[in-house]
Amino acid sequence: MKPLAGIRIADFSRVLAGPLATQILAELGAEVIKIERPRTGDESRSFEPILPQGESAYFFAVNRAKRSLTLNLKSPEGQDIAGRLAAEVDVVVENFLPGDMDKLNLGYARLAEINPRLIYVSNTGFGQSGPYRDRNGYDTIFQALSGIMALTGYPDAPPAKVGVPFADLTSGLWIALSILTGLMGRAQTGRGCHVDVAMMDLQVSLLSIAAARYFALDEDPQRVGTSHLGRVPSAAFACKDGGYLHISGSDQHWAATCAVLGLDDLGADEALRTNAGRVAQRDRVTKAMSQAIAARERAPLAEALRAAGVPAGEVNSVREIMNDPHIRARGVIGAFQHPREGEFPALRTPLRFQGFEDPEPGCPPLLGADTEAILGELGLAADDIAELRAKGAL
Repeated sequence: MKPLAGIRIADFSRVLAGPLATQILAELGAEVIKIERPRTGDESRSFEPILPQGESAYFFAVNRAKRSLTLNLKSPEGQDIAGRLAAEVDVVVENFLPGDMDKLNLGYARLAEINPRLIYVSNTGFGQSGPYRDRNGYDTIFQALSGIMALTGYPDAPPAKVGVPFADLTSGLWIALSILTGLMGRAQTGRGCHVDVAMMDLQVSLLSIAAARYFALDEDPQRVGTSHLGRVPSAAFACKDGGYLHISGSDQHWAATCAVLGLDDLGADEALRTNAGRVAQRDRVTKAMSQAIAARERAPLAEALRAAGVPAGEVNSVREIMNDPHIRARGVIGAFQHPREGEFPALRTPLRFQGFEDPEPGCPPLLGADTEAILGELGLAADDIAELRAKGAL
């Protein structure tokens, strides 16, 4: 048995944040019904990279283990079916602009009347209130507005985005958390709730330590590359072979770091025994470490540092980490069998249980593959379904 067995989710969300959240819950055992537009479906079905048989690897990454139901939500019949579905599920997830679901007769107020135990999650860019509520936005817009982009990159270079769609992915985790929290609350009260999940709020909340510096010091933190504002050493250093090695140590690692790197003068300097002293002499420490590391090959140096108890990690490329022996041994990469594309690799939902079944990569659905089955479960006969198709509701 999987931990979320018996939980049913109607997922009206598209592209990335919402679909990631529902994929996680689907692979943990929830039944997720993905509501998609007829003919085109979720727009991410057309996103690159496109596989040989026309499917999208982007779509595959966040839509595994779901069922696909096509509905024309602009039609009264499509809205009626969506309402009937909402009456029978535990959770609704949507990421339309504020008010759009109300226009489709699928807003929280109406659906809560139909299903008072419903957990209804609205994931928007800027939330259900505030002066920006009607703005739309994308991942990099939220990275820019939130201050995250200003903190990313090197001080002598322009701001940079994070290398993955950071705002979308972290929002997906918060959406999943909000669903689980709502379900726990319902278990105690018997009542559902509406959760307002704003991507802008979430990104600002992730400033945490940078905000702490602002609150404590009235400091406006600036980007420092791979360095750490409050710890030295903590940075990526170029090695002799062109690779980079990230070293991050505290006071208890300093003597060993100096010993491995042959920095006897720095190791003997009393002023550098504490992190505060090293932060005060950041340029001196960084220059000496950079020179010493530039003369060493990455792999043996990394092993020497780790053998001495110093936290050190190679700056891996995607290809390198996908072939890393630890990642392989942990089974982080799995696969699913797709009816068109055949076997395809997938990053597993990264949880391991004792007492429940572990999540396994499920197969992403073909567009509308489950429409007839789901409508049949709602009590519609074959003739009813044919009539709905003729009306353009499916």
